Amino acid sequence: MKNIILTFLIYFFLNHGVIANDQIKPIIEGNINAKVKIVVYESLTCSHCANFHKDVYPKLKEKFLDKGLVSIEFKNFPLDIAALNASKLAHCKNDGKTNILHFLYLKQEEWLEGSTIEKLNSNLKDVIKDQNFNLNFDSCIADKNIEDHILEDRIEGAKKYKINATPTIIINNKKFEKPLNFKNLKKALEKLI
Repeated sequence: MKNIILTFLIYFFLNHGVIANDQIKPIIEGNINAKVKIVVYESLTCSHCANFHKDVYPKLKEKFLDKGLVSIEFKNFPLDIAALNASKLAHCKNDGKTNILHFLYLKQEEWLEGSTIEKLNSNLKDVIKDQNFNLNFDSCIADKNIEDHILEDRIEGAKKYKINATPTIIINNKKFEKPLNFKNLKKALEKLI
């Protein structure tokens, strides 16, 4: 049912257009003026995306982001309503920072338990309540501007890059086609720097 609702929302926005939303800041790390720009399309309910944040991202940060050689933008490609709601939390402060996003991936197994959206939302609310994120869970989930921004990311990824799985990495506007591990990513980035 969750996938049917998400599919309907995407279909609606594809066919009825969405007003461009410049109010929501993208979530970016690294040197925004770097020659090499990575875009990651991901879904907060995707275990492979969580593995990217746990296994690949820390090395990427150390070798490339912290040195100002690369920027990385995390774009939304929610695969279901739970991912859509989690993405709303990641964007809710609208500060462009990654701390909430990384936290949600780190705690994915804790909040991604249950078979109903009500249970998943309850888990999300519980996981973030003691973190000093200063978020109003209900306001974040109800924010239509953030929802539009998230769905626009997904539509862009599907149209521009033919994305059908997460995570999908784009490096300087080209889809990264090799298996996603740090070794392969490092080789590709070193050729561009």
